[in-house]
Amino acid sequence: MLRTLHIENIAVIRRADIDFSVGFSALTGQTGAGKSILIDSIGFLLGERAGRELVRSGETSATVQALFSDLDEGTTTRLAAVGVPADENGELLLERSMNAGGKSSARANGRPVSLALLRAAGMLLVNIHGQSDTHALTDSACHLAILDRYAGNAALLAEYRDRYAKWREISGRMADIEANDSARLREAEMLRYQIADIDAVSPKDGEEERLEEKKKRIRAAERISKQVNFSWRALAGGEKVNAVYILERTEAAVSSLTDVIPEAAEILPILLECREKIADAAERIRAFSEEEPGDTTRLLDAIEGRLESLEKLRRKYGATVGEVLAYRARAAQRLSELENADSLLSSLREEEIAARGEAEKSARALHESRIAAAEELTGLVLSNLAFLDMPKVRFSASVGLRKEGDGLFLQKDGADDVVFLLAANPGEPLRPLSEVASGGELARIMLALKSVITDKDGVGTVIYDEIDAGVSGGTARRIGISLLRSSAASQVFCVTHSAQIASLADAHYLIVKEEKEGRAETRVLPLDEEGRINELSRILGGIEITAAQRLAARELYTERSVYKEV
Repeated sequence: MLRTLHIENIAVIRRADIDFSVGFSALTGQTGAGKSILIDSIGFLLGERAGRELVRSGETSATVQALFSDLDEGTTTRLAAVGVPADENGELLLERSMNAGGKSSARANGRPVSLALLRAAGMLLVNIHGQSDTHALTDSACHLAILDRYAGNAALLAEYRDRYAKWREISGRMADIEANDSARLREAEMLRYQIADIDAVSPKDGEEERLEEKKKRIRAAERISKQVNFSWRALAGGEKVNAVYILERTEAAVSSLTDVIPEAAEILPILLECREKIADAAERIRAFSEEEPGDTTRLLDAIEGRLESLEKLRRKYGATVGEVLAYRARAAQRLSELENADSLLSSLREEEIAARGEAEKSARALHESRIAAAEELTGLVLSNLAFLDMPKVRFSASVGLRKEGDGLFLQKDGADDVVFLLAANPGEPLRPLSEVASGGELARIMLALKSVITDKDGVGTVIYDEIDAGVSGGTARRIGISLLRSSAASQVFCVTHSAQIASLADAHYLIVKEEKEGRAETRVLPLDEEGRINELSRILGGIEITAAQRLAARELYTERSVYKEV
C-alpha cells in the first residue's frame, strides 16, 4: 500500500507530506484547487512522461517520493523479477526528481534505477484510472488488452509474439528473395563489382596503422642510421674501446684479486650480467638498421599509393579497414543468397511453414484462454453493473477468431478480434460500446471492469480520478459503495466531486489552493469528522451552506457505517 507521499516543487504544490492508511480514501476540493496535480505527481513518480513545465516556476528542481509498505509476497516476488526489489521488511521507497532543464533521475530504496524499471515497478504497485481511460473504452483496440490482463495471458502472449516475430522474419526474407528477377540480377551485379573492388586492393585489418608506422621510420631513416651506429659502437662495436670491452677488462681485473680478496668473487656475477645485458641491448639496437631502406623516395611513393587505395575503399564501404572487410563479408553472404536463391527459397519455405504452424498453435492457445476469460469476465461485470444501478443492461466480451484461407489471420497480438458489446435497454441488440454507451454508463462499466481486474492482478493501490463523471444521486452512492467494498482487497483512492461517494471513505483529504507570499500554493489536508461534515456540506450546498445541508451531510456520513459492515 501507499504509506506516505512527499511532493516538492511540483506546479503549484510547493511542499506536501501526506500519510495514508489502508481502505478507501476520498480526495475532494474546489475546481482548480490542484487535485489533478496530485494525480500527475504520482504518475510522474511512477515513470510517466513529464515536461519541464511540471517544475514549479522559479525553482531549480522538483521531487516526488513515496513509501510503499506491507507489500505481499506476490508483489515482492514480481518486483524482484523486474529488478526493483523491496527491502527485507517488505517496503519500497521510490523517488523521482527533475531539474528545471527537464532532465530526470529515479531511485528505488536509494539505488539509482532507469525510468523503464521505475515504470515496471509502478505497474505492480499502483493502478491509476483517469477519465481518458474511460473514453478509451470506446476504442475496441483496448478491449483485447483488458481481456488479456484479466486472463493473465502475459506468458502466452510473450510466447506467441516470439513465434510471430520469427515467422515474420522468415516471411520477410522470402519476400525479399522472391522480388523480380531483374532486381535480383542488378543487386547481384552490384555486389560482384563491390567485392571485386575490395579484392583488387586486398586490404588487411590493421594495415593502415602498420603502413603509417613504416612511413614514419623511412622518413627518419638517416637519423635512425646515425643514432644506431653511434649506440652500437659505444656499446659493443667500437674498434678500440666500447662498454662490453671495458666490462670484460674489469671482470679480468676483479678476478685477479679473488686470491687475496675473496669477497671480490661476489662482484663477478654482477659484472657478467651487466656485460651480457649490454651486449644484448647492442644487438637489438643494431637490428634497427639491418633492413636497408633502399630508395626512400620509391618506398614512400609505394606506401602513399597503398594508403590512398585503402582510403578510397573506406570512403565507399566503411570508416575503417575492419568495417570494409565486414562489408565485404556481408556482401559475399548476400551474393551467395542471390546466386542460390532457388535452393534457399525452398529451404526457407519449409522453415516458414513450420514457424507459421508454431505461431498458429500459440494463437489458438491464446484464443482458448480468451474465450474462457471472456465468459467469466462477462458474468462478473454484469454482476457489478447490476449493483451500479444498471440491472437491465446486457454486456458481453465478444471474441472472434480471424481466418485467412485454411489458416488464421495472424497479427502481433494473436488472431482474435475482441469487442465489448452493450445493450443498455431491454429489447435492444448488443452493439459496440462506442455506439451505445453514455458517459455515465462508460464510467460504471469501467469501474466494473477495474474492480474485477484489480481483484485478479493483485495491484495493491488503485486510484480513480473522477470515476463519478456523468452520474449523480443514488447511482453515485452505489459507485461509492462499490469503491468501499473493493477497498477490502486493495487500497483505493478516489478524486471526486460527489458527496455520496466521499462520505463513504475511510479517510478524507481536502485539497485547497491558497495565496502565500504573493504566490498560489496547493495543500493537502486530512480531515477529522467535523472537517468532513463541513466539506460534504460544501459539496452538497450552493453559495451559502444551510443547516439542512449540514444535516444531510451528517446523515450521509453516518450512513457509511452501515455499508462498512456489509
